[in-house]
Amino acid sequence: MKSRRVGAYGICRDDSGRVLLARNSHLSSFPGRWTLPGGGVEQGEHPDDTVVREFGEETGLSVRVDALHTVTADVFRLPGGDFEHTDRIVYDVSATGGVLRAEASGTTESAEWVSPARAAELPLMPFTAAVLGLAAAESDKPGADEGLVRPDRVQRFGAYAAATDPAGRILLARIAAGYPGAGRWHLPGGGTDHGETPEIALARELTEETSQHGRVTGLLGVSHRYDPAALGPEGVPIDWHVIRVLFRVQVDAPTEPVVTEEAGGSTAEARWFTPAEAGHLALTEPAATAVARIGKETAR
Repeated sequence: MKSRRVGAYGICRDDSGRVLLARNSHLSSFPGRWTLPGGGVEQGEHPDDTVVREFGEETGLSVRVDALHTVTADVFRLPGGDFEHTDRIVYDVSATGGVLRAEASGTTESAEWVSPARAAELPLMPFTAAVLGLAAAESDKPGADEGLVRPDRVQRFGAYAAATDPAGRILLARIAAGYPGAGRWHLPGGGTDHGETPEIALARELTEETSQHGRVTGLLGVSHRYDPAALGPEGVPIDWHVIRVLFRVQVDAPTEPVVTEEAGGSTAEARWFTPAEAGHLALTEPAATAVARIGKETAR
C-alpha cells in the first residue's frame, strides 16, 4: 500500500554553529535515527504553524520562522511493509525562548545541540542528512502495482510556478470549467505524484499546462487552503486540505503557450501577461501573490 503525508521541519542553529536535532523514539517508525525537529502537518494547519508547534512539543523551545529553506520529498518502506511518501517543507528558524528538554511520550526521545563534526557521525534520517549537506541513505522505492491509499481526509501537496520570461512577463493558466475556481487565472502547476519530487512535478505540470520549459531559481513561499466540506469525486464530501509550494521559475526561451494535458483537464488555456495586465485579471490567491511580487521586481 502507498500513503502520503506532509511534514514541516526547522533548521535551528546556535551562536557556535551547532544545529538542533532530535532522536526518534521507539514510537517512531525509525527509532534511533536523528532528525530535524518537526513533524506532520495537521489537517487544515499552515506549515508555518506546524514547525512552530512541533518545535515546542519536541524541544521545549519557542521559535520564529525566518525563511523557507528548501522543499523535498522521499519514499520509505515502513516497518509493516507499506510505502509512505512524505513531502517535507524545511524552514530556517531561530529560537526565541523556552528551555531545551526532551519530548514526553512522543515520537522523539531527546533533543540536543549537535556540532557539524558530530552530526556527520550520527545515524540521520536521509532528508536531514541531505539538508545538512551530509551523505544520505537511499530510500526504498514502491512497486508499481501498489495502490495509493485515499482516505476521506485528504492533504494534497502541490508545486506551482511563478514563471517569468526575459521580458518580465508572467505565465498564467486559466482554470477550466468544472474545477474549483473555474475561470480564474492560476499559477501553472499541480499535485505531486507518489514518489515524485516537487521539482520534477513542477516541470511536468509546466509542460502539460503551458508547453514551456523553465528552470527553478528560488522559492517564493508556501500557501494553503482548507475546505472541510469540499466535494470529491462523484460529489462525495471530503475533508480537503491543499498545501502549495510556490517556486520562482525562469523561462529563458518562451513560446506561445499551448495546453497539452489530456482533454477534461483542469487548464482551459495559458497565456503570457505583463504584470500590469495580470493585475486586472480574476486571479487565485497564489497567482495574486506572485503577480504582486513580480510587479515589485520589475519596478526596481
